[in-house]
Amino acid sequence: MIESAYLPTLLPLALFVAFSGVALPLIVEQHGRKSTAIAAGAVMAICLGLLAPLFPIAMSGQSVIAHFDWLPNVGLNLSFRLDGLGMLFSMLILGIGMLVVLYAHYYLPSDDKLGRFYALLLLFMSAMLGIVLSENLLMMVVFWEVTSLSSFLLIAYKSASHESRIAARMALVVTGVGGLALFAGVLLLGKVAGSYELTDVIVAVAQIKSDPLYPTILTLVLLGAFTKSAQFPFQFWLPNAMVAPTPVSAYLHSATMVKAGVFLLARFYPVLSGTDAWLFSVSTVGGITLVYGAYLAMYRNDFKGLLAYSTISHLGLITLLFGLSTPMSVVAAVFHIINHAIFKASLFMAAGIIDHECGSRDMRRVNGLFKLMPITATLAMLAAGSMAGVPLLNGFLSKEMFFTESIVFHGFGGSPWILPIFATIAGVLAVAYSARFIHDVFFNGQPVDLPRQPHEPPRWMRVPMEILVVLCLLVGIFPAWSVGALLAAAAGASLQSALPVYDLKIWHGFNLAFLMSLIALAGGVGLYMMRSTLVHWNNQLPTLSSRMLFERAYQGLAAYAENIMLTIDNGSLQRYIAVFFVFVLVYGSWAFISGGRLDNTVSTMPLDIASVIALSALVLGALGATFMHHRRLLSIILIGVVGLVVVLVFVRFSAPDLALTQLSIEVVTTVLMLLALHYLPQSTPRESSRIRVGRDVLLALAIGLGMAFVSFELLTSSFSTISDFYLQQSVPGGGGSNVVNVILVDFRGFDTLGEITVLAMAALGTHALLNQLRLLQPMHDSAGRLWAADAHPLFLKMLMRPLLPLALAVAVYLFLRGHHMPGGGFVAGLVTGVALILQSLAGGFSFAEDRLPKSYSPILGLGLALAAGVGLLSWFFVRPFLTSAHGHIEIPLVGDIALASVIIFDLGVYLVVVATVLLILTELGRINVRGGSV
Repeated sequence: MIESAYLPTLLPLALFVAFSGVALPLIVEQHGRKSTAIAAGAVMAICLGLLAPLFPIAMSGQSVIAHFDWLPNVGLNLSFRLDGLGMLFSMLILGIGMLVVLYAHYYLPSDDKLGRFYALLLLFMSAMLGIVLSENLLMMVVFWEVTSLSSFLLIAYKSASHESRIAARMALVVTGVGGLALFAGVLLLGKVAGSYELTDVIVAVAQIKSDPLYPTILTLVLLGAFTKSAQFPFQFWLPNAMVAPTPVSAYLHSATMVKAGVFLLARFYPVLSGTDAWLFSVSTVGGITLVYGAYLAMYRNDFKGLLAYSTISHLGLITLLFGLSTPMSVVAAVFHIINHAIFKASLFMAAGIIDHECGSRDMRRVNGLFKLMPITATLAMLAAGSMAGVPLLNGFLSKEMFFTESIVFHGFGGSPWILPIFATIAGVLAVAYSARFIHDVFFNGQPVDLPRQPHEPPRWMRVPMEILVVLCLLVGIFPAWSVGALLAAAAGASLQSALPVYDLKIWHGFNLAFLMSLIALAGGVGLYMMRSTLVHWNNQLPTLSSRMLFERAYQGLAAYAENIMLTIDNGSLQRYIAVFFVFVLVYGSWAFISGGRLDNTVSTMPLDIASVIALSALVLGALGATFMHHRRLLSIILIGVVGLVVVLVFVRFSAPDLALTQLSIEVVTTVLMLLALHYLPQSTPRESSRIRVGRDVLLALAIGLGMAFVSFELLTSSFSTISDFYLQQSVPGGGGSNVVNVILVDFRGFDTLGEITVLAMAALGTHALLNQLRLLQPMHDSAGRLWAADAHPLFLKMLMRPLLPLALAVAVYLFLRGHHMPGGGFVAGLVTGVALILQSLAGGFSFAEDRLPKSYSPILGLGLALAAGVGLLSWFFVRPFLTSAHGHIEIPLVGDIALASVIIFDLGVYLVVVATVLLILTELGRINVRGGSV
């Protein structure tokens, strides 16, 4: 494991470049298709260049680890890992990705500017790179879900097509469900291992396998792998996904996305393999998929469909090899991952070229192309030969490894000939569908009524395919020289143990494995020659459309869910609240009864006259607001009484910060609510029947008494809190003596950041709701009297002019003292808001709008940027997010001043609060202006 000073930082840097580059094609597409393609290819090339210095380390069998704490308490860290397996997949993702970028430039229609396509392709590439480079398993799951989302968008790239939308939805549902299963499995795995770091999980392998949760973990992880790699019975989504543009198929469905599932098997092999459960589940599913996919491939008339089912079959072969759980089977599986990615990507490119030049993918019409497209035909035939396992091509070598391993494996407890016979049958089927692709497309007579006259494609469109086919030959003829070191590094990283002894060469003599290859070749050709009889027999079998079945199931579930929602969600707010309160009452009662009684050892304070008066005012205000809610103005005043009593309670119990905040909030919300009620009827109609009112009263009493009882039980029982910690650490840890403020901006700054983010979202939501809204203000009050003619009294105007700078000075004072005395950014923002609201009321909204900013979105953004930005600065000092710094500085003529970096955070809070208040005020004022008043 390598942890040098700078090399590990190349891992997160490569991912940062990848995700940052997603927007680049959209930015440069105005400069033409060529510039867009160059930009997309450049992002991949830069990522490959950043990872290249780490490849020699991975080749040596070591791992490069980059670790940055993020949320260590929940096990989520920015941890990255490059070993032999990650290196192999990075090379496939980026290398084949660059070829696909070049290919797509010529394949996609000329009216497509390619910006959106390349952006989605880069997003998928970035997510795949994140999967294979993740050391933290939780982070890997996040990237896993991003691949599902980005592949959904790529499959549905032709969004106008109904088939594309169905296929994309199918892929998202299947892989999304598998992703959720994987997430659950990873959570359980981390719980058992005590860590979500892959290195720690591998160390805890014995503990994991002996844990009772192991079968559940294995099942959930395998569900994630099987759905992603289209293993039986989840294979149906992949053929339907072939409606995507061919560059998508060449990249996602042959070299990358579907390989994510087998990558997961390889990555978790040292953790979960070696048990009977792994052996039988993985090998059985892989074996069924191997034969079933190969069988269906023989009967596809669409050659892209044939390649899709053959992909499923080969993925089944790789899964079967991992399931056999022997060191040599793992080497064979990794080798076939390399070979399959190379020959299948080239075959999909060939299929795209043929479709592009002929206008059809139907092998009953596309015939005899060897004479019309000899170069493309030769390249495609070589790639198909590799898929069939023809000698001197790379597919032959990994197939030979599979045959050899099937001979020596005896793990099923039955006849030693079962697996070799099964492997030979699979080889026969592979040769048969490969022969059909070669013969039917390139020979077999003349083309039949094609939409376009076939001819060779543009030169550079064929270059990516040529490169891949050359690799098929190089690996097939010079395996040890071309991929020997890469295979050893990748297989060693998957095994996490010593490699078995094997000889990577094209000829091992005339042995049983070679005999199986000859039988497969001869049997496949013979099976293809019997195709007429086989097709006739296959046509007699009942057929099921996976797309139709999925759509029916989807529509049925959607209708069922809609019926449930119509039953529950009937638009009645009373019902929602009633259901929620009933749930709280039942669940809370059960929890309290089953949890045992508290000790009730804390004595209560004596009741004095001030407390009685405050409690009476509180009760009268609450009851009055409830019974007088039909009179809106009076109910708001009574709610204000409740708020003021709460302020006095905070003062009584020595909470000046809370009292100051509550008082400011009462003023702001009361004024804003009055402004809003100005446009609404002065009273609300009675809508509830007596029965419903009685029900609501009983429910309210039950909830109120229940909460009172719970509160009393908690307050009169002894319990330990963390308040002593905050009191002790406020000055040394946060640099402030105002514990409340230090908690908000330092100890729990992340919570405050989330809260002001929600506040900013609420402000923007208010803007969206009120923008351009036009309401006519009522001309009379509830008694029939006209509103006051002097809307903005002169006395109020003259009073607010000198009070505004005074109020702003108070706000600045509260802001600056907040870290050591009651105050802070939130209170200062509310005081500023109150001052500006009163100024607006005194001078009129038009007067205020001329003097206030025209837009508050930049202020909201600046506030959030300051709060988050000062937190990000801590990363440059290798500290967790939002770590603060504080100290003392000596200023001439002023003296010693205590400063803390959280004052910048508090400034962000201040700006968000002020912008929110003013945005709501401005929108209400604009309604007033649009309604005809100023």
